[in-house]
Amino acid sequence: MSKGLKHRMAWGLVLALLSAVVLLAVPCFRPATAFDEGHRRLRLTADSVSPAGVASALRQQGVLARTSLLQWGLRMGLAGGRVRPGTYRVRAGMSQYAVLRLLARGRQETVRYTITKYRTAEDLSAHVGRVFGCDSAEMMRFLRSPDSLAGLGLDTHRVMTIVIPNTYELYWGSSVGGILRRLQQESRRFWTEERLQAAERLGLTPEQAYVMASIIEEETNLDADKPLIASVYLNRMRRGMTLSADPTVKFALRDFGLKRIRFGHIDRAGDSPYNTYRRPGLPPGPICTPSIATLEAVLRAAPTDHLFFCAYPDLSGRHAFASTEAQHFRNARRYQAFLDSLYAK
Repeated sequence: MSKGLKHRMAWGLVLALLSAVVLLAVPCFRPATAFDEGHRRLRLTADSVSPAGVASALRQQGVLARTSLLQWGLRMGLAGGRVRPGTYRVRAGMSQYAVLRLLARGRQETVRYTITKYRTAEDLSAHVGRVFGCDSAEMMRFLRSPDSLAGLGLDTHRVMTIVIPNTYELYWGSSVGGILRRLQQESRRFWTEERLQAAERLGLTPEQAYVMASIIEEETNLDADKPLIASVYLNRMRRGMTLSADPTVKFALRDFGLKRIRFGHIDRAGDSPYNTYRRPGLPPGPICTPSIATLEAVLRAAPTDHLFFCAYPDLSGRHAFASTEAQHFRNARRYQAFLDSLYAK
């Protein structure tokens, strides 16, 4: 074979290879989205991060019209490892290669998660399950597991004290442990040195201040009354009196629709650690997630000698405070008469 022929054959092979690369590269780099404007979110669960699962999710969620080359790239390990569950933003006009790089870099979109008032761990778990990729049952198992919570330095009663109502940004694919660690991190940021000192002056730990705030959160919506109610509870604790807080009985019974707490309800609550008519001091955990405003109200509890309070005999939501039983009984009788007149109508 002449040198000229060998030279031509070599060039022919090079051109053939280049042609093959071009044929593969053109579909890989041309726009492949199934939509023409804006963006769409690709949501990948833990069960859909295999090459076939990713390709299926891209098609079913109307993100990519073509996925064969992306799926091949995933099988070849071009994503640099296992694709992580989460939510990814895919812009109109992106190619299969661009989406492959997006997944490879794990550039997830965060979810804005707003925590308001939850009364129970079940409420929190249900909401997390609706917002994030983790299952609500999985979160409840974590919250009920002393071993799981021990890694966070918490127990089943105190775990809710790390939940500061606010808006957070988290990855949709975050694990239960990851979500709780983030909440604990934000809780530690909330408890500044100034707030820690304010709690200490009242003789409270941060957890105790949170528990007290949770009771006050359920007692009133009036910010003006909250420091006064905190004063009542602190004074009762210092005297060794029970808190006798109606909302804790509701929590013990898990009956949050109760309007009036009667002796029968207190008896039914029995020896529950949340029955503050029978048990002295604060309950072992919060009865809801109190607002920051209520937490602040506890830390600036008013210096009073009040030991009692009950609602005013109107629908204002205000409270009448008293320092003696006689004064409190007069206030309570007026309020009970007002309630009787309401229910009689």
